[in-house]
Amino acid sequence: MTDTTFETSVEQHRGELLAYCYRMLGSVHEAEDLVQETMLRAWKARERYDERRASIRTWLYRIATNACLTALEGKARRPLPSGLGAASTDPQTPLVPAFEVPWLEPFPDDPADRAVRRDGLRLALVAAMQSLPARQRAVWVLREVLEFSAAEVAGQLDTTVASVNSALQRARAGLADVASEKIAPPDDPAVRQTVEAYVRAFEAADVTALVGLLTEDAILEMPPVPLWFLGRDDYGAFIRRVFAMRGTGWRMIPAAANGQPAVAAYAPDDGVLRLHTLQVFTVVGGLVAHTVVFQSPAVFTAFGLPSELR
Repeated sequence: MTDTTFETSVEQHRGELLAYCYRMLGSVHEAEDLVQETMLRAWKARERYDERRASIRTWLYRIATNACLTALEGKARRPLPSGLGAASTDPQTPLVPAFEVPWLEPFPDDPADRAVRRDGLRLALVAAMQSLPARQRAVWVLREVLEFSAAEVAGQLDTTVASVNSALQRARAGLADVASEKIAPPDDPAVRQTVEAYVRAFEAADVTALVGLLTEDAILEMPPVPLWFLGRDDYGAFIRRVFAMRGTGWRMIPAAANGQPAVAAYAPDDGVLRLHTLQVFTVVGGLVAHTVVFQSPAVFTAFGLPSELR
């Protein structure tokens, strides 16, 4: 294999490797660094690659997995606020960011990249995966999402098939509740209709209509603020507080994250609509069941969002 052919073969796997490293680390920026490290390691080791022993894809995942496991050593997990404690019952609680927490980040969704498997990218599932030991996390993604064989995963992790199967059983048990959830994709007509109605209600500052689009036990959370709210009443009360603090006349533009519908929200500020948050929705049965609101410059950069609308 020539260097040019090798480089082309490796590069075509970049998108799916980025999604894999993101699932492992919960950070787009750290995932990008690890993919770059994987590509560099692969290039340096290209003379040792033997296509008779493994496909280049399997070989790349071995390199990426080792890079992820090394990066995760001694690191705290990346949570969402709902993973840190009980829901707040006071929508007027001061909004104090906790910048010391390494919060879970959303993943920019590019439907045109067919190489990226969106299974296992849902925010709630990625958040749950962060609670698994790193090797269990790797086994679950490699087996359940990427559909490598137990023998291939054993080779990628330098372990036995029996150990892989045991780790997979433990990971399945740890993710049983969230992994079994069936969420309609963002291009589902009913999902689009729900999100469009939510946007209309938000832009009109019609909290009553917005609350009518929520499930009874809807969740609202907003890292880096560690608060989260459970139930449509507290959710609605907090949205009323937002309009009281920031005014009305917001605009929302469509986005996509983690295989879920999302919007970028722009708040009025001195005659300009400034980027305020990225909001990611989970829609169940035609209603919004979960909204994660991100307000981080790093997230805005990863999604390439304009800073203002005129």
